[in-house]
Order: sequence, then C-alpha cells, then structure tokens
Amino acid sequence: MNEPCFYRVSIKGIVVDEAGRFLLSKEDNGKWEMLGGGLDHGEDPIEGLKREIHEETGLVVTYVSPAPKYFITSPKVGQDSYMANVIYEIKLENLDFTPSDECQELRFFSVEDARKVDLFPNVEKLLEMYDPLLHV
Repeated sequence: MNEPCFYRVSIKGIVVDEAGRFLLSKEDNGKWEMLGGGLDHGEDPIEGLKREIHEETGLVVTYVSPAPKYFITSPKVGQDSYMANVIYEIKLENLDFTPSDECQELRFFSVEDARKVDLFPNVEKLLEMYDPLLHV
C-alpha cells in the first residue's frame, strides 16, 4: 500500500556570510529555522519568499538566486505530514528585524554550531547536505 504523497511546499531563504556560516531564526518555541514560509496556492515562489520573510521579520530581501540551492523533505513537527522545502540563497538589506513569533533572534551558524541547538527537522536535513562552497 502506498503512503499519501502530499507535501506542504515551503519556500526558504539561506543567507551565507563570508565565513560560510548560514543565518537561522529562533522561533518563540525555542527552535531554530530558516527564513521563509508556506507558499500560497498560485503564488510565485520568489514573491512568496519575499512576502514570508517580510511578514515574519520586517526584513527586505534584496537578492534571490536564480535557481534553488537545496530541496529538502522532512516531517512537520507534531504532525503526520511532510514539508517540501525549496531553498534559495538570498541577501537581505540589513539584519535589523522586528521580533515576531517566528523570529525572536537571528544568528549565523556553522554546521558544527547548529548541531548544538534545537533545530526544526528541515534544518537538520539541511546540515546533512550543506556545502559552504556552493555559496562562494
């Protein structure tokens, strides 16, 4: 018997600094997540990414890579369904965010440092494939 094959699509942005570290946002539940969120039905992925980041942080996206850098599937926390994350490399105007439930803190992480904090499952999957050389 086949399992249901439904994934909630989420568009995420990855900001990488000069040292190859990536930016994560700490949510009000204490877990660290990538910037971005769910893609609305019929919405352009780039516009959806910019909208989600602005809604959750007040930040302005100034650059989005022409193609996604990563594609990850992972279980949704506390549910029996899965997320499909399409992850673009992005740049932000600045890091002066407005706190919200989805963004209490922003911090750059190396893979090693990220393994020491509480991560959402999709970020754990990102750590398995993250390559800072893709972002040089």
